Amino acid sequence: MIWDILYVVFGLIGGLVIGFFLARHLMTKELKKNPPINEEMIKTLMKGMGRTPNQKQVNQLMKQMNKFN
Repeated sequence: MIWDILYVVFGLIGGLVIGFFLARHLMTKELKKNPPINEEMIKTLMKGMGRTPNQKQVNQLMKQMNKFN
């Protein structure tokens, strides 16, 4: 009886740990393949706000975005 409960508890803990690491691995792989924002998106965003971006501003924003990753 006690062994059955321990099997269930260890099974749940093991499943949570394996699931967490699998999800983290898949998420980082997907973000490397499809980055959330790129230079063209920044240029389009700045043009939409009425600013004409130069390359220095775009590079600064990309550096800030990559710093948080």
